[in-house]
Amino acid sequence: MAILVGIDEAGFGPILGPLVVSSSMFSMPDNLLNSDLWQLLRKSASNSRKHISGRLLIADSKKAFIRSQGIKNIQRTVLACLNCLEKNPSSLNDLLMLLCPNCCQRLKNYPWYKNTQDYSLSYDHADLSIASEVFKDNLISNDIKLLELKSYCLDVAYYNKMVNTVRNKANVLFSATSMLIKHAFDNFDDDQIQVIIDRQGGRIHYRKKLLTMFENMDLKIIQQTPNNSSYELQANGKKMRLHFVVKADNRFLPVSLASMVSKYLRELLIDNINHYFRNFHSDLKPTAGYWKDGLRFIQDIKKHLPHLNYNADQLIRSR
Repeated sequence: MAILVGIDEAGFGPILGPLVVSSSMFSMPDNLLNSDLWQLLRKSASNSRKHISGRLLIADSKKAFIRSQGIKNIQRTVLACLNCLEKNPSSLNDLLMLLCPNCCQRLKNYPWYKNTQDYSLSYDHADLSIASEVFKDNLISNDIKLLELKSYCLDVAYYNKMVNTVRNKANVLFSATSMLIKHAFDNFDDDQIQVIIDRQGGRIHYRKKLLTMFENMDLKIIQQTPNNSSYELQANGKKMRLHFVVKADNRFLPVSLASMVSKYLRELLIDNINHYFRNFHSDLKPTAGYWKDGLRFIQDIKKHLPHLNYNADQLIRSR
């Protein structure tokens, strides 16, 4: 059996809210590694919103997220997949403990994240249960298993600290990605571990960065092309292959799922920021945290809540 891991992020560009990097991990027969998982799992999953008819939408989060509908489709997919893992979070705090327990203690220091246990995840339980069972049965029929969903959530103060340490946000993203790669390597022992990562910026060559992050491992370059940069890491007789692929979030189901997990967690945390500040001024327009609108939100806080004290290092990212 082989392990196939997809890694993707949400929130690389914004000025407000966390950067979230996530992974989804599947086991499958070796001969399915190069298969189109959407085709294999077409009874239970689709990468298109059209004619979804009860199946799970698993797509790049930028396509799955519709501002007018909110996170409905993304939430349904993420929670159904967690249900396949026999995990059933009922609150944001539960979700954080499942996906990224290491960030929970840090989040307690933020005034807008103090009530995550009271932030309920509202959804159609019956629909979710059915979709989850259909997806799980479809996986089993193809000898595929969802092993884990995991996130690395960089709250703003932690993100700012990392930027100051590693000099820029591209290095921060690569560091977080490397943590998920290392987790997969350390926790799974199958003969083949393949990791697919959405290409980070326009970078083609990753050798130097990989040698820095995995200095105790042997590295072999398989290929470095404009579309795909592949490497093999080895230590103690164990191997792992990494593939940095252009538009991987559109081309590989595990990467799409990781993208949706990242987006879901980030949107919930952004919603907490909006709730916190709007409790002081209900006419304050919510923000998604992206650069232009994030700056507008900051100015609105200064205008409408001039006497409200908050730690800007917890709210606003450094570049």
